[in-house]
Amino acid sequence: MFHMAPKFVRPHIRQMEGYTPGEQPSAGERVVKLNTNENPFPPSDRVMRAIREIEPEMLRRYPNPTADVFRNKAAKLLGIEKNMILTGNGSDDILTIAARSFIGAGGTLAYPEPTYSLYPILAQLADAKTVTVEWAGDWALPIEALVATKADAIFLANPNAPSGTFVPPSEVAKLAEEFNGLLLIDEAYADFAEANCLSLVLKYPNVMVTRSFSKAYSLAGLRFGYAVAQPAVIHEMMKVKDSYNCDAISACAAVAAMEDQEYAARSWNHIKGERARLTEELRQLGWSVLPSQANFILATCPGGRGRETYLGLKQQGILVRFFDKPGLTDKIRITIGTSQENNALLGGIKGLSATDKAA
Repeated sequence: MFHMAPKFVRPHIRQMEGYTPGEQPSAGERVVKLNTNENPFPPSDRVMRAIREIEPEMLRRYPNPTADVFRNKAAKLLGIEKNMILTGNGSDDILTIAARSFIGAGGTLAYPEPTYSLYPILAQLADAKTVTVEWAGDWALPIEALVATKADAIFLANPNAPSGTFVPPSEVAKLAEEFNGLLLIDEAYADFAEANCLSLVLKYPNVMVTRSFSKAYSLAGLRFGYAVAQPAVIHEMMKVKDSYNCDAISACAAVAAMEDQEYAARSWNHIKGERARLTEELRQLGWSVLPSQANFILATCPGGRGRETYLGLKQQGILVRFFDKPGLTDKIRITIGTSQENNALLGGIKGLSATDKAA
């Protein structure tokens, strides 16, 4: 149902679309859900125990405004100073804080395209402009073109979504050296990759890395993320964040998740193994699949039938992500599930091609 926007809404808000999340099945609906890049395994038992043991007093009082119990734990694990960490209500909150801190009205956000579809929304909310640069051949980083934008900030998802492709830290370092604004490296999928850009934060004052607990730690429903940057940068962002942007339960659970690295690493290794298997099996079926360093793959459907494949799988109760955008309409993005879920997907795809042949 369409509602006319009230006249007292700011004009640039009236004109924008807003972010479109991946579809969520209703409660009790049985589906194979491979569309929103969640981890297919439950959170660590240590996380569930920490949540169950929360004291009522922790909920009666306001939480620590900077989630210091988490910052202390993360600083120790990452080998950095506590004052280099800012926590957020998911890494989307961190991206919002960064946009509000570094990109003013009339400013510019640049990023390679296609990438995470939240970035242009954040620029629109800030009444800022976006400049998009096409990825270079083989999804390489277009360094010179990005620097030439003279943007206030560059957002770089690495590994990138929806492609799953990865830019080596040595290439990102070249961009950091040539660019004067904020270079935010969105590492929501870094735990599934062969390397990360955390070391660049220590070397370059304009580099920030953001991380999420949604994928790597199976906590998408909890909403917790963090940024790592040099202390002077974090100090400024602290002024911009909401007063208590992380609740006591999420901070406590995030600490427990981070303490159980062994459990998390097991899920990462399983996903990497299944990612390789699914890539190979789809290629054998005549699909083209980009080499991925994330917990999903971007696959080109035979005959360019992206939408038809997405809808055909949906009819079978298998959800994947279809992007109706230039350069992506012949593709679907598939989250790596459990081996059983991936087998169901392959079965569904084979069923579709059999139906096509029969037709």
